[in-house]
Amino acid sequence: MVSEAMRIDWIGGSCRLLQATAAKFRDTRPFEGLTIGTGIHLEPKTVALLMTLNAGGARLVCTGNLNSTQPATVEYLRSQGITVFATQTTDPAAHHQSLVAVVAEKPDLLLDNGGDLFAIAAESPYANLLGGTEETTSGRTRLLPLRDKLNMPILVINDSPIKQFAENKHAVGQSLFESYMRFTNRSTNGKRVTVFGYGACGKGTAACFRNAFSQVSVVDIDPVTTLEAHLDGFVTPLRDDAIRSADVLVTVTGHPDIITLKDLPLIKNGAILMNGGHFPNEIDVTAFRAHEDVVATDRYPADGIETLHLKDGRAIHILGGGHMANLAGPRPLGNSVESMDLGFTLQVRCLERVAKRGVGPEACIVPVPADIDAMVASAYLDLAR
Repeated sequence: MVSEAMRIDWIGGSCRLLQATAAKFRDTRPFEGLTIGTGIHLEPKTVALLMTLNAGGARLVCTGNLNSTQPATVEYLRSQGITVFATQTTDPAAHHQSLVAVVAEKPDLLLDNGGDLFAIAAESPYANLLGGTEETTSGRTRLLPLRDKLNMPILVINDSPIKQFAENKHAVGQSLFESYMRFTNRSTNGKRVTVFGYGACGKGTAACFRNAFSQVSVVDIDPVTTLEAHLDGFVTPLRDDAIRSADVLVTVTGHPDIITLKDLPLIKNGAILMNGGHFPNEIDVTAFRAHEDVVATDRYPADGIETLHLKDGRAIHILGGGHMANLAGPRPLGNSVESMDLGFTLQVRCLERVAKRGVGPEACIVPVPADIDAMVASAYLDLAR
């Protein structure tokens, strides 16, 4: 615990923007008398986010996401008097119970990551919920059909241009590449890598593998986006050809069922599959494991690698059980400190805006207000100069 506490302290001290914001919040107390419920990856950088909210007077009730909760982080938060319901689990039912426990506390604000908390609140509404934030594209997609039920301000952090370029493009690409190296200890030189999705996360992932001397192909369902990838210098083959040729397949789309059982005959011997999307449903790992052609399975728990051996002699390797690879497996570090410092400062400033009733129900599932983007960008640049 001592080493983990030191790591949390190092990361907290590196989040300079959150530290500066926390100092202001100790004076302004924007969350005095309010409870904030959070459902976001519980790892050391999240501690800096939560302690900033706490500095603003918030009572916090927290849980995490599937397969990314780090027990040492939970222990640390509890030592600070914060209520945490999360456990490290890959069981959706157990995770759902922790989400229900957070909403049962009837928090005034929600900080959501994937739409889990707001989806529960939409089905079991309560009077004091003011609104809050949603972190991801996956969550926005999930919550849009519930807009009429929710009818409250929900600011989508992922729709901020800062989040798009600082965290998604630069940090996700870098952390997925680094995670591939930590999982496998294999080179990327000359490897054929297929990236599914050419949004901001896909752009960064494709660029990082190319910068590491891989031959990178991009697959996207949008022809305009595919053209962009082509003009950016990536190979854009037909989908089946991109799967057949790949030594490494990476999904970063935010949508389910990207690589499914019907693709199994196409996957080459020795291919490595990894997911960078928020939910563990972009690669249908469960169906792969249960397929009748799988005759043996090797598991390397310490390394987070699973090898499926097929009747025809092929073997395919799955990293992190199909969960978000940069927060699964060996030493799950996630995105860089600086990128999360920016993204989490957007979070706390957006929650401050909702707490002060600075936005109304018309701001239900909308991007971060432009003035908050400008404020956070200016504050970061001031610290960097």
